[in-house]
Amino acid sequence: MSRESLTWLNQNTLIGFTAKRGTAWHYRASHQGDEPNHYPGPIPVADVKRRLFHWQPVEGTVETSYLTEDGVTRLTDPTRKTIIRPDTGQILGIFKQGFQIHEYNRWLVDHIETILDDDLAIGSAGLLRGGALAWVQVELPDTCTTPEGVAFRPFLSAATSLDGSLSSTYQTGAQLIVCDNTLSAALASANARRVKIRHSRRSLARIVDVRDALGIIHQAADNFAAEVQQLCRVEVSNSHWRAFLDQHVPLPQERERGRTLAETKRLALTRLWTQDERVAPWHGTAFGVLQTVNTYTHHGQIVRGAVRAERNMHRMITGDVDDLDLTTVQTLEKVLNRSILGKAA
Repeated sequence: MSRESLTWLNQNTLIGFTAKRGTAWHYRASHQGDEPNHYPGPIPVADVKRRLFHWQPVEGTVETSYLTEDGVTRLTDPTRKTIIRPDTGQILGIFKQGFQIHEYNRWLVDHIETILDDDLAIGSAGLLRGGALAWVQVELPDTCTTPEGVAFRPFLSAATSLDGSLSSTYQTGAQLIVCDNTLSAALASANARRVKIRHSRRSLARIVDVRDALGIIHQAADNFAAEVQQLCRVEVSNSHWRAFLDQHVPLPQERERGRTLAETKRLALTRLWTQDERVAPWHGTAFGVLQTVNTYTHHGQIVRGAVRAERNMHRMITGDVDDLDLTTVQTLEKVLNRSILGKAA
């Protein structure tokens, strides 16, 4: 994980629909440069291409040199190649010759553009790691609100990389308005899909899989609303919460730094569970537990090697949020000794 600066995030990420959801965590007017990165409404496709994806990655050779008693020896490896960002000269990755570049305009913008209409628009897009990682996120323009009072925006994100860290990935999720958290929209659905396409020569033949996947964003809203309803119906007592903590953040027996860190984390989680307005409406329910853990991870957990905004963006586009929420639900199911989320047909 790179150490993206606030200046980078303000100039290399675009945030839409701010009139409805407010500014992003990283927003700093003084770091915006010549053009603000926040849009009151949807982000125009042309702006994504112009501001973020105006450059084309190129391939280079792999050469090296080393010093011996006979002088300098130079070698070239014909089995490998570099991927270079030409406008900055940065080497983004070194790969075997079979690595297939998934160029951002084609794999992110062009595929996403096929589903944009009056009901779907670009809500965010950006570059991380000097341009080695990129995403485009499509959202419904209007906020959805469940009967339980959970306001959210369903999305479909398309992401890929030029450093080999991420296959081209298309998946759904939900952004909560109350805290700007990203939650999974796939926990309760047997049909929810995450499409991943590797950077191989055969990858171009799988474009049809992408086109099929892009039709699921409307279903994501229904999936998430169903999750919320089921989770809010499950009661979680204070004793259940303490038992959940024992499973989620066990206390080491040794009185050393590890125990102190665990105790600090448990106190922070309990404070969210009992006092925080981002959790309070659903206190005493399984959704409240999910919201507590998710909020702590997004806004309270110690972040090393990156700024918090970058870590949260990375979690969203790689699908780590699905793993986070699923682990939370599975731990709570063990404590309650019952299934929480039935699988939708």
